[in-house]
Amino acid sequence: MENKRPLILISNDDGYHAKGLRSLIDMVSGLADLIVCAPESARSGFSCAFSATTPLRLKLRKRWEGVEIWSCSGTPVDCVKVALSQLCADRRPDMVIGGINHGDNASVNTHYSGTMGVTMEGCMKYIPSVAFSLCDHRDDADFTPLETIVKQITKRVLDDGLPKGVCLNVNFPLGQTFKGVKVARMARGTWTNEVVRCRHPRGYDYYWMTGEYINDEPAADDTDNWALTHGYVAITPTQVDVTSYEMIEQMKDWKLG
Repeated sequence: MENKRPLILISNDDGYHAKGLRSLIDMVSGLADLIVCAPESARSGFSCAFSATTPLRLKLRKRWEGVEIWSCSGTPVDCVKVALSQLCADRRPDMVIGGINHGDNASVNTHYSGTMGVTMEGCMKYIPSVAFSLCDHRDDADFTPLETIVKQITKRVLDDGLPKGVCLNVNFPLGQTFKGVKVARMARGTWTNEVVRCRHPRGYDYYWMTGEYINDEPAADDTDNWALTHGYVAITPTQVDVTSYEMIEQMKDWKLG
Protein backbone atom coordinates (compact mmCIF):
# COMPACT_ATOMS: atom_id res chain seq x y z
CA MET A 1 0.00 0.00 0.00
CA GLU A 2 1.11 3.60 -0.56
CA ASN A 3 2.20 5.39 2.60
CA LYS A 4 1.09 8.86 1.50
CA ARG A 5 -2.43 8.46 2.90
CA PRO A 6 -3.43 7.66 6.50
CA LEU A 7 -3.98 4.02 7.41
CA ILE A 8 -7.16 2.82 9.16
CA LEU A 9 -7.51 -0.62 10.74
CA ILE A 10 -11.12 -1.84 10.68
CA SER A 11 -12.77 -4.75 12.45
CA ASN A 12 -16.21 -5.71 13.75
CA ASP A 13 -18.09 -8.44 15.59
CA ASP A 14 -20.56 -9.38 12.84
CA GLY A 15 -17.96 -11.03 10.60
CA TYR A 16 -15.97 -9.99 7.55
CA HIS A 17 -18.96 -10.67 5.29
CA ALA A 18 -21.37 -8.31 7.14
CA LYS A 19 -23.08 -5.54 5.22
CA GLY A 20 -22.21 -2.97 7.89
CA LEU A 21 -18.52 -3.67 7.41
CA ARG A 22 -18.76 -3.50 3.62
CA SER A 23 -20.68 -0.23 3.88
CA LEU A 24 -18.03 1.23 6.19
CA ILE A 25 -15.28 0.29 3.74
CA ASP A 26 -17.12 2.10 0.96
CA MET A 27 -17.63 5.18 3.15
CA VAL A 28 -14.06 5.70 4.35
CA SER A 29 -11.91 4.20 1.58
CA GLY A 30 -11.61 7.66 0.05
CA LEU A 31 -10.07 9.02 3.26
CA ALA A 32 -7.34 6.47 3.94
CA ASP A 33 -5.78 3.15 3.07
CA LEU A 34 -7.62 0.33 4.83
CA ILE A 35 -6.59 -2.92 6.43
CA VAL A 36 -9.65 -4.91 7.46
CA CYS A 37 -9.27 -7.86 9.82
CA ALA A 38 -12.62 -9.19 11.00
CA PRO A 39 -13.91 -12.45 12.47
CA GLU A 40 -14.65 -15.22 10.01
CA SER A 41 -18.17 -15.43 11.47
CA ALA A 42 -20.33 -13.50 13.94
CA ARG A 43 -18.78 -12.84 17.36
CA SER A 44 -21.35 -10.57 18.99
CA GLY A 45 -21.12 -10.20 22.76
CA PHE A 46 -17.42 -11.05 22.98
CA SER A 47 -16.50 -7.65 24.46
CA CYS A 48 -12.71 -7.56 25.09
CA ALA A 49 -12.26 -11.33 25.14
CA PHE A 50 -9.24 -12.80 23.38
CA SER A 51 -8.09 -16.34 22.65
CA ALA A 52 -5.59 -17.41 25.32
CA THR A 53 -5.66 -21.18 24.67
CA THR A 54 -6.69 -21.55 21.02
CA PRO A 55 -4.44 -21.00 17.97
CA LEU A 56 -5.73 -18.52 15.40
CA ARG A 57 -5.98 -18.63 11.61
CA LEU A 58 -5.63 -15.63 9.33
CA LYS A 59 -6.85 -15.61 5.72
CA LEU A 60 -6.67 -12.98 2.98
CA ARG A 61 -10.15 -12.62 1.50
CA LYS A 62 -9.84 -9.69 -0.94
CA ARG A 63 -7.34 -7.08 -2.00
CA TRP A 64 -7.58 -4.05 -4.26
CA GLU A 65 -5.79 -0.73 -4.39
CA GLY A 66 -5.65 0.76 -0.93
CA VAL A 67 -7.73 -2.01 0.70
CA GLU A 68 -6.96 -5.43 2.16
CA ILE A 69 -9.65 -7.62 3.73
CA TRP A 70 -8.58 -10.46 6.04
CA SER A 71 -10.56 -12.83 8.23
CA CYS A 72 -9.42 -14.22 11.58
CA SER A 73 -10.79 -17.27 13.36
CA GLY A 74 -10.78 -15.52 16.72
CA THR A 75 -12.59 -12.76 18.57
CA PRO A 76 -12.83 -9.09 17.55
CA VAL A 77 -9.96 -8.25 19.91
CA ASP A 78 -7.94 -11.12 18.44
CA CYS A 79 -8.46 -9.52 15.04
CA VAL A 80 -6.97 -6.23 16.21
CA LYS A 81 -4.06 -7.88 18.01
CA VAL A 82 -3.19 -10.12 15.07
CA ALA A 83 -3.58 -7.30 12.56
CA LEU A 84 -1.29 -4.98 14.51
CA SER A 85 1.30 -7.72 14.86
CA GLN A 86 1.16 -9.39 11.46
CA LEU A 87 -0.48 -7.00 9.00
CA CYS A 88 0.61 -3.60 10.33
CA ALA A 89 4.05 -4.46 11.67
CA ASP A 90 5.75 -1.97 9.33
CA ARG A 91 3.06 0.70 9.40
CA ARG A 92 1.16 1.69 12.50
CA PRO A 93 -2.50 2.57 11.85
CA ASP A 94 -3.53 6.17 12.30
CA MET A 95 -6.98 5.08 13.47
CA VAL A 96 -8.96 1.99 14.48
CA ILE A 97 -12.66 1.70 13.63
CA GLY A 98 -15.13 -0.91 14.89
CA GLY A 99 -18.34 -1.48 12.94
CA ILE A 100 -20.60 -0.57 11.47
CA ASN A 101 -22.46 -2.80 13.90
CA HIS A 102 -25.88 -4.28 13.18
CA GLY A 103 -27.64 -3.17 16.37
CA ASP A 104 -26.95 -0.42 18.89
CA ASN A 105 -24.18 -0.44 21.47
CA ALA A 106 -25.57 2.22 23.78
CA SER A 107 -25.89 2.15 27.58
CA VAL A 108 -24.56 -1.01 29.27
CA ASN A 109 -24.33 -2.75 25.90
CA THR A 110 -21.01 -0.93 25.70
CA HIS A 111 -19.57 -3.48 28.12
CA TYR A 112 -20.78 -6.52 26.17
CA SER A 113 -20.07 -5.32 22.66
CA GLY A 114 -17.43 -6.89 20.46
CA THR A 115 -17.55 -3.74 18.35
CA MET A 116 -16.53 -1.76 21.41
CA GLY A 117 -13.95 -4.46 22.15
CA VAL A 118 -12.30 -3.54 18.84
CA THR A 119 -12.37 0.13 19.77
CA MET A 120 -11.14 -0.33 23.32
CA GLU A 121 -8.27 -2.49 22.10
CA GLY A 122 -7.20 0.22 19.69
CA CYS A 123 -7.56 2.79 22.46
CA MET A 124 -5.41 0.72 24.82
CA LYS A 125 -2.74 0.74 22.11
CA TYR A 126 -2.95 4.57 22.07
CA ILE A 127 -4.45 4.63 18.59
CA PRO A 128 -7.41 7.01 18.06
CA SER A 129 -10.41 4.68 17.90
CA VAL A 130 -14.12 4.96 17.10
CA ALA A 131 -17.06 2.51 17.12
CA PHE A 132 -20.04 2.98 14.79
CA SER A 133 -23.36 1.18 15.37
CA LEU A 134 -26.86 1.36 13.89
CA CYS A 135 -30.10 0.51 15.71
CA ASP A 136 -31.01 -2.16 13.16
CA HIS A 137 -30.16 -5.84 13.61
CA ARG A 138 -31.30 -6.90 10.15
CA ASP A 139 -28.71 -8.47 7.84
CA ASP A 140 -29.83 -6.16 5.03
CA ALA A 141 -29.96 -2.97 7.13
CA ASP A 142 -29.66 0.29 5.19
CA PHE A 143 -26.46 2.10 6.20
CA THR A 144 -26.56 4.83 3.54
CA PRO A 145 -28.06 7.52 5.86
CA LEU A 146 -24.96 7.21 8.08
CA GLU A 147 -22.40 8.08 5.42
CA THR A 148 -22.04 11.83 5.88
CA ILE A 149 -21.59 11.69 9.67
CA VAL A 150 -19.33 8.63 9.53
CA LYS A 151 -17.06 10.46 7.09
CA GLN A 152 -17.13 13.67 9.16
CA ILE A 153 -16.18 11.89 12.39
CA THR A 154 -13.53 9.77 10.70
CA LYS A 155 -11.90 12.78 9.05
CA ARG A 156 -12.01 14.80 12.28
CA VAL A 157 -10.33 12.01 14.26
CA LEU A 158 -7.72 11.46 11.54
CA ASP A 159 -6.93 15.17 11.55
CA ASP A 160 -7.06 15.92 15.27
CA GLY A 161 -6.72 12.58 17.04
CA LEU A 162 -8.21 11.81 20.47
CA PRO A 163 -6.82 12.04 23.99
CA LYS A 164 -4.91 8.96 25.12
CA GLY A 165 -7.24 6.50 26.80
CA VAL A 166 -10.39 7.97 25.23
CA CYS A 167 -12.37 6.53 22.32
CA LEU A 168 -15.74 7.37 20.78
CA ASN A 169 -18.87 5.23 20.85
CA VAL A 170 -21.17 6.46 18.06
CA ASN A 171 -24.72 5.11 17.78
CA PHE A 172 -27.20 5.95 15.02
CA PRO A 173 -31.00 5.70 15.39
CA LEU A 174 -32.97 3.86 12.74
CA GLY A 175 -34.20 6.24 10.06
CA GLN A 176 -33.44 7.92 6.77
CA THR A 177 -32.70 11.28 8.46
CA PHE A 178 -31.52 12.40 11.88
CA LYS A 179 -32.56 15.36 14.01
CA GLY A 180 -28.93 16.10 14.82
CA VAL A 181 -26.01 14.85 16.87
CA LYS A 182 -25.87 14.73 20.67
CA VAL A 183 -22.73 14.22 22.74
CA ALA A 184 -24.21 12.15 25.53
CA ARG A 185 -23.32 10.08 28.56
CA MET A 186 -24.00 6.37 28.84
CA ALA A 187 -27.49 5.66 30.17
CA ARG A 188 -27.97 3.51 33.23
CA GLY A 189 -29.86 0.39 32.24
CA THR A 190 -30.30 -3.28 33.02
CA TRP A 191 -31.09 -6.49 31.19
CA THR A 192 -33.82 -8.80 32.52
CA ASN A 193 -35.28 -12.18 31.51
CA GLU A 194 -31.91 -13.08 30.08
CA VAL A 195 -32.15 -16.88 30.09
CA VAL A 196 -34.73 -19.10 28.40
CA ARG A 197 -34.79 -22.73 29.50
CA CYS A 198 -35.85 -25.32 26.94
CA ARG A 199 -36.34 -29.06 27.13
CA HIS A 200 -34.50 -31.22 24.64
CA PRO A 201 -36.34 -34.29 23.25
CA ARG A 202 -33.50 -36.46 24.57
CA GLY A 203 -34.39 -35.52 28.12
CA TYR A 204 -32.12 -32.69 29.24
CA ASP A 205 -32.48 -28.94 29.61
CA TYR A 206 -30.65 -26.40 27.48
CA TYR A 207 -30.59 -22.63 27.62
CA TRP A 208 -30.75 -19.67 25.23
CA MET A 209 -29.29 -16.31 26.21
CA THR A 210 -31.73 -13.55 25.34
CA GLY A 211 -33.09 -10.62 27.34
CA GLU A 212 -35.11 -7.42 27.56
CA TYR A 213 -33.38 -4.09 28.05
CA ILE A 214 -34.79 -1.61 30.59
CA ASN A 215 -33.72 2.04 30.61
CA ASP A 216 -33.46 2.81 34.32
CA GLU A 217 -33.60 6.59 33.80
CA PRO A 218 -35.99 7.19 30.90
CA ALA A 219 -36.61 10.81 31.84
CA ALA A 220 -32.93 11.80 31.71
CA ASP A 221 -32.36 13.80 28.53
CA ASP A 222 -28.54 13.76 28.53
CA THR A 223 -28.05 10.05 27.78
CA ASP A 224 -27.31 8.01 24.68
CA ASN A 225 -30.62 6.15 25.02
CA TRP A 226 -32.57 9.41 25.10
CA ALA A 227 -30.77 10.69 22.01
CA LEU A 228 -31.45 7.53 20.03
CA THR A 229 -35.08 7.33 21.14
CA HIS A 230 -35.63 10.91 19.98
CA GLY A 231 -33.96 10.56 16.60
CA TYR A 232 -30.48 11.91 17.36
CA VAL A 233 -27.09 10.38 16.69
CA ALA A 234 -25.42 9.71 20.07
CA ILE A 235 -21.69 10.15 20.56
CA THR A 236 -20.37 8.95 23.91
CA PRO A 237 -16.72 9.65 24.72
CA THR A 238 -15.58 6.47 26.48
CA GLN A 239 -12.43 5.94 28.52
CA VAL A 240 -10.30 2.95 29.33
CA ASP A 241 -9.70 4.06 32.91
CA VAL A 242 -12.62 2.69 34.93
CA THR A 243 -11.35 3.95 38.28
CA SER A 244 -13.93 5.57 40.55
CA TYR A 245 -11.94 8.58 41.73
CA GLU A 246 -14.80 9.69 43.96
CA MET A 247 -14.66 6.33 45.75
CA ILE A 248 -10.92 6.67 46.23
CA GLU A 249 -11.55 9.81 48.24
CA GLN A 250 -14.29 8.13 50.29
CA MET A 251 -12.11 5.11 51.04
CA LYS A 252 -9.35 7.25 52.51
CA ASP A 253 -11.40 7.24 55.73
CA TRP A 254 -11.65 3.44 55.86
CA LYS A 255 -9.79 1.86 58.77
CA LEU A 256 -8.22 -1.23 57.24
CA GLY A 257 -5.27 -3.42 58.18
